[in-house]
Amino acid sequence: MMVFDSLMRNAAMQKLAQGALMRMDAETAHRATINALRFGLVPGGEQLPSNLATTFCGLDLPSPIGMAAGFDKNGEAFSALARMGFGFVEVGTVTPRPQSGNPTPRVFRIPEVMGVVNRLGFNNEGHQAAAERLKRRAPGQVVGVNIGANKDSDDFVADYVAGVVTFSPLADYLTANISSPNTPGLRNLQAEDALKRLLGALVETRSAQPRQTPILLKIAPDLDEGEMDSIARTVLDSGIDGLIVSNTTISRDAVAGLTNSEQAGGLSGKPLFALSTRRLAQMRQRLGPDFPLVGVGGIHSAQSAIAKLEAGANIVQLYSALVYGGMEMINTINAGLSQAVSQRGLTSVAGLTGSAVADWAEGRGEIA
Repeated sequence: MMVFDSLMRNAAMQKLAQGALMRMDAETAHRATINALRFGLVPGGEQLPSNLATTFCGLDLPSPIGMAAGFDKNGEAFSALARMGFGFVEVGTVTPRPQSGNPTPRVFRIPEVMGVVNRLGFNNEGHQAAAERLKRRAPGQVVGVNIGANKDSDDFVADYVAGVVTFSPLADYLTANISSPNTPGLRNLQAEDALKRLLGALVETRSAQPRQTPILLKIAPDLDEGEMDSIARTVLDSGIDGLIVSNTTISRDAVAGLTNSEQAGGLSGKPLFALSTRRLAQMRQRLGPDFPLVGVGGIHSAQSAIAKLEAGANIVQLYSALVYGGMEMINTINAGLSQAVSQRGLTSVAGLTGSAVADWAEGRGEIA
């Protein structure tokens, strides 16, 4: 009874805290959450079931559910997030030099559909600040670093190369983020010739490092068939280790006419789920059954996490849904995912991957 009472009190406190955050400006609420994590004011997660353990790019993960880049931009809270039940945490996006990002306000909620629009513009404290924090991380916490380019850089590729040099000794994996819509010209790196140059430079730079850290590429959902074909060819020829599908979308089809839908920037959250999951499945078809894929975009429940895995993801990430569901959502998703693995008679969560690729690729996929 005492344990139950304690859980109920924790749930009530978290609900009150979530209500207070929703009354704040979106970016202020985010800063408050980071501070709460830094100072240990958010309770830890539950012990993870063993059937959630999986491997990805040689990394042992206690759960396939990760925190997406964009939340912990400067590497301030990854240890607290790991304790809360995330199987891995992606820090960033980090640029070589600090930059303030775009003018405020620049984050907007679409509460009717659990959506968020942001035009942050890679606001962060730069490589050095994040690197110093990563040097102090505890063993066993799987942390990736999402690297980007400064807005005013003369050579975007050189900025990504600098990220490989700085973070190869410190990160469990690196993600080259070329898909944010909020840095002018950045998405041009998805074009075939530019992408070949970028990935060639990253792989060459990594080969000269003492530690051969896995490199992933994060792409946009706003791609047509030809662009997906080109990216798949280039990625398979490049020697990088995996792909993250996808970043935010510039489309507003899913939120037309709703609160803040007219704001410029990238749309994330639940409205992104169908588009990002279809692109994930389409890239799985192009890359084959064995290429490592991370599914991100619109996960908001255990059922949506399962669907993302079924569409071809090996592991998944979320962020925006936590704005509405609070940090306790990660426990709910882990529990639901573990239950699904058991109910289907699987020995591991890896057994869910790719079981409905064709349906999602053709737009017929559904969340159970």
